[in-house]
Amino acid sequence: MISIGLLGCGRIGQVHARSLSRISSAKLVAVADFVPAAAQELATTSGAEVRSAEAIIAASDIDAVIVATPTTLHYDQIHALAAAGKAIFCEKPIDLSSERAQECKAAVEAAGVGFFTAFNRRFDPNFAHLKAQLDAGAIGATEMIVITSRDPSPPPVSYIKQSGGLFRDMMIHDLDMARFLLNEEPVELFATGSCLVDPAIGEAGDIDTAAVTLKTASGKIALINNSRRATYGYDQRVEVHGSKGMLRAANKLENLVEQAGEQGFTTAPNKHFFLERYEAAYIAEMEAFIAAIVEGRALIPSISDGVAAQRLADAAAQSLSTQSPVKLV
Repeated sequence: MISIGLLGCGRIGQVHARSLSRISSAKLVAVADFVPAAAQELATTSGAEVRSAEAIIAASDIDAVIVATPTTLHYDQIHALAAAGKAIFCEKPIDLSSERAQECKAAVEAAGVGFFTAFNRRFDPNFAHLKAQLDAGAIGATEMIVITSRDPSPPPVSYIKQSGGLFRDMMIHDLDMARFLLNEEPVELFATGSCLVDPAIGEAGDIDTAAVTLKTASGKIALINNSRRATYGYDQRVEVHGSKGMLRAANKLENLVEQAGEQGFTTAPNKHFFLERYEAAYIAEMEAFIAAIVEGRALIPSISDGVAAQRLADAAAQSLSTQSPVKLV
C-alpha cells in the first residue's frame, strides 16, 4: 500500500483525492492547505488527516506527495520533498521560470527521487489510443499534427494576472502533447496571439487567442491553436496526418445520441469543462503514478518532460514578443 500526502485542497487537489479513492493499492493519509476549512472538508470526505505541509513533507508514514498548490509554491516544496526522499506528483507548470524548473530537476535528480509531471492529457483514453496507433505505424511517417484547445470561457482576470500567461498556463498541455506525438524535439517555434475575447485580459498583459507552429529537424510540423472562448463547449481535438493516412481524436460529447429532422442532424454539446472532459484521464494518470512506484519503474511524464514543455512555453512568449521565430537548442 502506497501512502500519499496531498498539498493543496483546491479544485485539482479534490480531483486527485477522488482518483486515489478508486485505487486499491494507494491510500490518502494526510492533506494540507493554507485555507484550513478546505483541508478539513477534503479530510472529512476522503478519510485523511489534516496536517501542515511541513509535517506531510517530513512524515515517515508517507511515501509520495501530490503537489497541487499554486505554482509559486512548487519550487520550495519540490526541493523540500526531494530532500525528504519522497516521490513527487506535481501539477504543471513546475515553475513559471524555466531556469527555476531546471533547478528543481537538478534537486530531484541529485536526491534520486521519482518525479511525475501531471500532463494528464497523455492519459486520455482517446489520445492514448491515437498515440498507440501512431507508434504502431497505422498512418506511416508522421508529417503534420494539429492540436486544438479552446476553453468555454476565460478564467477571472485575477487568475490571469498570476497565471504566467496563456502559453505557460494553458498551452503548456498542448506543447507537451506535441512533443508526445512528434517523438522528436522541435528545433524551431513561431507564435502569434491576440486579445479578442476580453479586453481586460490584454490590460493584464496577456492574450486570449493564440497559435504556435513547431518544426522538428526532420521537417515534421505541429500546429497548436488556443482560445479562451468556445461558445459550443470545451473544444479538445487532435489530428495527425501521415504518409499513409490520418488519425483524429474528436471532442467528447454529453451523449452520443443524434437527432435528425428537416434541418439535418444534430448532436449533443461538447463536455463543458476540463473536469468532465478529462475525468478518465485524471484517474488513469494517478493509476500510472501509483503503478510505477509499486513496480519500481520510471515515472513518466518525468520532470524532464515538464522542463521541456516549460522551455517551449517560454520560447512561445519570446516569439510573440519579438514577432520572430525562435531557434530551439
